[in-house]
Amino acid sequence: MLKKMKRRVGVRIDMTPMVDIAFLLLIFYMATTVFKPPEKKSVTLPASHAKLPLPDKNIINITVTKDDSIFIEFIEEVDEGGKKIPTRRLMETGPDDLIVNLNIARGVFWERGQNPIPVIKGDREAKYGLIEQIMKNMKDNDLNVFQLVTEFKAEER
Repeated sequence: MLKKMKRRVGVRIDMTPMVDIAFLLLIFYMATTVFKPPEKKSVTLPASHAKLPLPDKNIINITVTKDDSIFIEFIEEVDEGGKKIPTRRLMETGPDDLIVNLNIARGVFWERGQNPIPVIKGDREAKYGLIEQIMKNMKDNDLNVFQLVTEFKAEER
């Protein structure tokens, strides 16, 4: 007498929970990732004979690098747990939206009741036309008070 063998039932693994976990992890990593801020570029300053020192508070640095990149940098005080922590903010911008980003930075100072001074720090090898365009845009928007940063060169005798 032959025994009937039971048919083997195929095993089927449900992949739905694994896919759910994979996408939850992906969303978690995307939501918690901190993007790398643009690196601060080095600037070689032009020489001058001016002796006026640069203020150390209430300034907004507008940096123009030799490859004509424009950065706006300022110190913002962030309130954490009742303490004000100074935090450096750096924004990369272009000549067309410079005034918009400059006004954002100025707004941060105005909220604290301070009047910031824009400081233009242009590289020695930056295009003259770009620096001129920045100063013209500032003048057109009634930002007539600003400072240019240069490297002090002592007079040779």
